[in-house]
Amino acid sequence: MFADSAKIYIRSGKGGDGHVSFRRELYVAAGGPDGGDGGRGGDLIFVVDDGINTLNEFRHIRKYCAEDGEPGSRRRCHGADGEDMIVKVPEGTIVKDAETGKVITDMSHGNRREVILKGGNGGKGNQHYATPTMQVPKYAQPGRSGMEMYVTLELKVIADVGLVGFPNVGKSTFLSRVTNAKPKIANYHFTTLNPNLGVVDLEGTDGFVIADIPGLIEGASEGIGLGHEFLKHIERTKVIVHMVDAAGVEGRDPIQDIRTINAELEAYNPELLKKPQVIAANKIDVFYGDDEETTLALIREEFEPQGIKVFPISAVAGKGVKELLYHVKQQLNSLASEPIVFEREFFPEKTDYSNEPYTVEKVDEHEFSVEGPRIERMLGYTNLDSEKGFEFFQKFLKTNGILEKLEELEIEEGDTVHMYGLSFDYYK
Repeated sequence: MFADSAKIYIRSGKGGDGHVSFRRELYVAAGGPDGGDGGRGGDLIFVVDDGINTLNEFRHIRKYCAEDGEPGSRRRCHGADGEDMIVKVPEGTIVKDAETGKVITDMSHGNRREVILKGGNGGKGNQHYATPTMQVPKYAQPGRSGMEMYVTLELKVIADVGLVGFPNVGKSTFLSRVTNAKPKIANYHFTTLNPNLGVVDLEGTDGFVIADIPGLIEGASEGIGLGHEFLKHIERTKVIVHMVDAAGVEGRDPIQDIRTINAELEAYNPELLKKPQVIAANKIDVFYGDDEETTLALIREEFEPQGIKVFPISAVAGKGVKELLYHVKQQLNSLASEPIVFEREFFPEKTDYSNEPYTVEKVDEHEFSVEGPRIERMLGYTNLDSEKGFEFFQKFLKTNGILEKLEELEIEEGDTVHMYGLSFDYYK
């Protein structure tokens, strides 16, 4: 089965905790703290792999986690950094935040490697906290947590031209004639089950890539049939070619077919109707008498005033195909050469954690405890050893209402506040 979407869980590695230890050697009078720093957590990285063209692998493996950093150890030994997790995807994959649907990155057109989630920094060992007044620090910094989230992957094929039309109107036959693609061709009354791509080579000019977008029927944008699975693939194309059964071999009305498909495109994404369009009126080789001129005249009368040119063709016999292709190439040349890339809308590193909970409790007569995910994150990325870091720490306690809650619990000057292994004396 062709898979072009998936939902997976990703997580970067947690930083290793700093170590608490003291140097103890024979004949060494003043060993001092020698706890090492924790290693950095591994990053979660997406990489384009040219050997992959579907998202099938993500149907079986849905969890991708980078390695955590190792904790520090005695003798100032630094913990090992965690290994990165490399997630391989086909070119054209868009990574979105599963909760909001916003784009995190577009793995196409030169963007072949993207760090999605950075690993947490390792915590500092107690060697960093020794001061003239605190020569025996018995605490170390915990490693910063990694980042985690659910993302959706969407594969949007990279093609210059999108070929749309109802099932059995000759799209696969047309694609096999004008490109090197080899789609299955027969008088099916059901649609192709995956997009087919091919390269069109034109004499005297460079070619272009065309994609057969299958499954478009009435109601496709609402999830009827398979159309909603494939509509996404037309978003990268620059020109749309509508193929219709002009001869009405199966009793279909070509004008109504084009209106129906345009309505589905608009319902899915109104921007799609702003793309240049061309109508390929197929199966003209089976007309009888004056029927061809009459039908083509009606189609032209309906759509050419809208700027949509109509080309009568026979995909089987090859009649009119070359003229259609050169017109499409002219339209492509008149458009901007920049590729269609989806702009980034979501930045995991800027996620707001302000709603995460915390608790402030009185644990003894002159001792208080402050805990919670928000507090742990703050301590993980704050260097309390520096003046600016400690200033940020004090501002964090004030703006988040922690100082106010401590005062409500009747904290007094000189009382001790514990936060994840760190202890502070309170002074107003």
